[in-house]
Amino acid sequence: MSKDDRQHVIAHLEMTESWLADEVSGLSPAQLNFRYAPGKWTILDVVEHLTVAEPQYWTDLQKEVKQPPAKPKQAVSDADMLWYGIDRTERQKTSSAEEPKGRIADVQQGLASFRKLRAAILAYARTTDDDLRAHAYPEWGTDAYQALLGISTHSQRHILQIREIKAQPGFPKK
Repeated sequence: MSKDDRQHVIAHLEMTESWLADEVSGLSPAQLNFRYAPGKWTILDVVEHLTVAEPQYWTDLQKEVKQPPAKPKQAVSDADMLWYGIDRTERQKTSSAEEPKGRIADVQQGLASFRKLRAAILAYARTTDDDLRAHAYPEWGTDAYQALLGISTHSQRHILQIREIKAQPGFPKK
């Protein structure tokens, strides 16, 4: 990983970890469980999704880096990966395995799980000598560096979802 790539991905991972903690800090149970429409996620659902989906992405990334070098089948830029984190105009349906199902009882439990994984990912990003640009992450059509960045932009995307929930009419004041 180049020095610039390392700095960029570390900064993004640290930023999204901090943002998530800030967004859920001090929220009441009513706010965490506010569902503004049938079928829409609550803030607690979003946190649960992050604690379920991101470990799988991380596991998949670690597997891909152990494979022989391979280029992605399609060209995706780093900017495309960053844009994914901020553009919520195109909504995607998550897999059934990644849907919230009430697996976390409180936001602090979910946040602790998220932070534990993020610490492992950050330790890897800070120290790896793996050539992430030389390995594909086929599920996303990216290279492994972009997949590492994609884990963070996935969080960013859902942090924006939390902000959208908070902005809904009827969101509890406390």
